[in-house]
Amino acid sequence: MSRFLILADGDFGPMTSKTANSVIRYRPDQVVAVLDRARAGKTVEEVLGFGGDTPVVGSMTEALALRPTEVLIGIAPQGGRLPEEWRNWLAEALDAGCDLWSGLHTFLADDPMLAERARAAGRKLRDLRRPPANLPIASGAAKATEAFRVLAVGTDCNVGKMTAQLQLVDELNQRGVRTRFAATGQTGIMIEGWGIAVDAVVADFIAGAAEQLTLQGAEGADVVLVEGQGSINHPGYSGVTLGLLHGSCPDAMILCHQASRQYIGDYRKASWLRIPPLTDYVRWYEEIGAMVHPTRVVGIALNTYDLSEDDARAACARASEETGLPATDPVRFGGTALVDAVIQAREQRLALR
Repeated sequence: MSRFLILADGDFGPMTSKTANSVIRYRPDQVVAVLDRARAGKTVEEVLGFGGDTPVVGSMTEALALRPTEVLIGIAPQGGRLPEEWRNWLAEALDAGCDLWSGLHTFLADDPMLAERARAAGRKLRDLRRPPANLPIASGAAKATEAFRVLAVGTDCNVGKMTAQLQLVDELNQRGVRTRFAATGQTGIMIEGWGIAVDAVVADFIAGAAEQLTLQGAEGADVVLVEGQGSINHPGYSGVTLGLLHGSCPDAMILCHQASRQYIGDYRKASWLRIPPLTDYVRWYEEIGAMVHPTRVVGIALNTYDLSEDDARAACARASEETGLPATDPVRFGGTALVDAVIQAREQRLALR
């Protein structure tokens, strides 16, 4: 079994290290440590509120003593480029027998020094954002699958679309509904082991990549849960959202939203575009999706990590009242209401057949 060391130096926290946090949440038994000098000496639980006693260490030497087999880059460094210190750390890890996993837009395999060190050590460099060759143009083939297709859609980036789907997979399988998760981003690929990071795909082929993923996920499955990206009204990322929507041809959608967030965009920068009501998103996604294949939103997944228990429950109640749909925080309160909605929608589709 893989033993992961996660590199998150200088930016490990609840909202700043999405990749690291998700791997810790869904592969906790495989994470041996997090490298972050700013929080060295703490446990992951103390930093994130989950993750147990996995240590946060302050050096690669200390981390390698814990015998990891892979080093995952768990954050995006400032400017998107590897700091020279990180390159040296990664080279040290290769020499110690570790493979490297990266979701950065800058590919490790294109770095001559790291490529040579990996070759010499017989190790692998996994650039998860490197798209596969020969992606197709979408043709609508996904809607012909027997599997019921569910796409996570959102009001913004980083609101919990991947997390919502991953929270549903196990319960659906436990209920006898064979379910697979189709990863469309680097973090989902790290967790699931396969997928395509669609934000690195040439625009003409985004929908084709979504179609290919959906077809692959549908093999031997009753339900395929497709990871969403961005938001249909995000000024920067709506193109990826639309490609996923039309390429996967979902039969149903889960709308995801961070309950406390009011503006679209990077939460660390100035806010300028207010998030519209959830009912607007329900209408937009259903109308735009139906241009290719009839679809509907069947539930609301809220991210309430920064709210009190009472405020979180109130937010779920408001979302349900506003939309007329089941609403829950699937991490905090469980995903049963959303699982019920998916099963009901699938049964309705089967009855129509």
